[in-house]
Amino acid sequence: MANLNKVFLIGNLTRDPQLRYTPSGTAVADIGMAVNRKYKAQDGTWKDEVCYINLTAWAKTAETAAEYLTKGRSVFVEGRLKFDQWNSKEGEKRNRLSVVVERLQFLGSRSPGAKDESAPQGDGPPPGLGPPDEDIPF
Repeated sequence: MANLNKVFLIGNLTRDPQLRYTPSGTAVADIGMAVNRKYKAQDGTWKDEVCYINLTAWAKTAETAAEYLTKGRSVFVEGRLKFDQWNSKEGEKRNRLSVVVERLQFLGSRSPGAKDESAPQGDGPPPGLGPPDEDIPF
């Protein structure tokens, strides 16, 4: 049986990428991303849901992200899920699900504070996505 671990995300950076290097000299960037979802609640009002995601980019992708990306920038990410487990200093079990970046594409404008034309506007769902599932009559 075949397995597939692939993630596609479009969102905004929650902080500037944090670049570091492994002892062998490989670049690694830790990146925070927020992905927003707009949905219609049972009472008919539109609600926003935000999912915060930790990303890890490696090698040239990490260096490029650190050089050109800043907090608030829109990006498209293609990657894979990674599950980490460890014990804290207090002995508690901890875990985290993150995304390892395989491909990163810059979206929107380059200048800070400039309007991002790709961002959805208004109170409805993003254009072209159609009604939320709860509005479908079947």
